[in-house]
Amino acid sequence: MRIGRTEKIIHHVILVCLGVIFILPLLWMLVASIDSSAIQALKIPEKFTFNNYLGILSDPSIIRSFLIGIFLSGGQSIIVVLVSILAAYPLSRYKPSYKKSFLYTILFLTSLPMTAVIVPVFQMFLIFNFVDKLWAVMLFTAGTSLPYAIWMMKNFMDSVPLELEESAWVDGASVWVGIRKIVAPLMLPGTFTVLIFTYTGSWGNFFVPYILIQSPEKMPASVTIFQFFGNYGLVNYGELAAFSVLYSAPVVILYYLSQRYMSKGFSLGGATKG
Repeated sequence: MRIGRTEKIIHHVILVCLGVIFILPLLWMLVASIDSSAIQALKIPEKFTFNNYLGILSDPSIIRSFLIGIFLSGGQSIIVVLVSILAAYPLSRYKPSYKKSFLYTILFLTSLPMTAVIVPVFQMFLIFNFVDKLWAVMLFTAGTSLPYAIWMMKNFMDSVPLELEESAWVDGASVWVGIRKIVAPLMLPGTFTVLIFTYTGSWGNFFVPYILIQSPEKMPASVTIFQFFGNYGLVNYGELAAFSVLYSAPVVILYYLSQRYMSKGFSLGGATKG
């Protein structure tokens, strides 16, 4: 069925409206960050200035919150990627009788809302004296990210030909060598997808650190932005916008750097042909 000219125009208008809805907040954030008299509305700056950035970067508590956020998100991402690869390998390569039910269990765990488990988790943290421990928060958030990461990693690993590993085994390679030198390089797109998904989820996680971390000096940037909004009677929208720009930078940089490697992921896709 062919789409008429009127329908095409309507579709394009809808897409443009949706694009504007997403772009306007980002545009306000960028413009307000260099505006000396920024307000809630989007306007052309009367005077361009970088004092908003200087005010954020000169605050030691804000710098510390960024470093803590990078520590938590980076550590969680590394743990999740490593564990999900090891967990996805037997699910992809072996055919145990419990495989289907186990995969459905993993899928079910991905649907559990954090608000449903945070109360017993907080009680457990109190019992074991884990409250206010950054490493404990990192391990907990890594555990909550693992089900979906394992599910994604298993699907990516299914696309890596088993024949490549079998050829390596014939040449005397062990299973670990096969994973490190055969499977892992061919799974770069999947690995970086899981890494970015985990990092962005952790970097923007407000609820868990807010509940499990009590000391203000240990709060990550995702919580600091909330305190920044609430600790002042009059909000400085210029500094708030500058904070938001800096807060978005790590994710943008990570995505940009990963793009350079994701295009190389399946360059050996035809290795088993011929």
